[in-house]
Amino acid sequence: MPYRTPSLVRLSWLAQTAQQIASSPEDWLDQVHFDTDERWYLRLAQDEEHEIWLLSWLPGQHTGFHDHGASAGAFAVALGSLAERAAPYGRPEHSPRELVQGAVRSFGANYVHDVGNTSDRPTVSVHAYSPPLSSMRHYEVASSGLLKVRRQVSSW
Repeated sequence: MPYRTPSLVRLSWLAQTAQQIASSPEDWLDQVHFDTDERWYLRLAQDEEHEIWLLSWLPGQHTGFHDHGASAGAFAVALGSLAERAAPYGRPEHSPRELVQGAVRSFGANYVHDVGNTSDRPTVSVHAYSPPLSSMRHYEVASSGLLKVRRQVSSW
């Protein structure tokens, strides 16, 4: 199975899987909901090696800076657009990277970023992780860089 091979192949598989699902809205569009209070999400698949999520984003909704613990991941923009700011070495990038429909991002474990919908239209994205998420750390921005504020253990 491709998920047991070296990380570059695993990242490639995660990106291809997210992109393939994102490009087939007929398979999931009827399940999407938009929530004005918080981002909506639905786990589409999970096994011992990986998991796949469908997320919706209304304008202004974002994750805040976070990582995915020991999980590598990828996400694909299925509808709309997202903006991503990475934080290499704990220093947030000044300008976000705009990701339009069809764009895919992949990343290794402990990668820190903030993703959000900065457009005026709803967005849907597909996310794949390997191994399945077990924890996430959330960060606040300080003048010295990012500060860990809390650790979230899998309850999703």
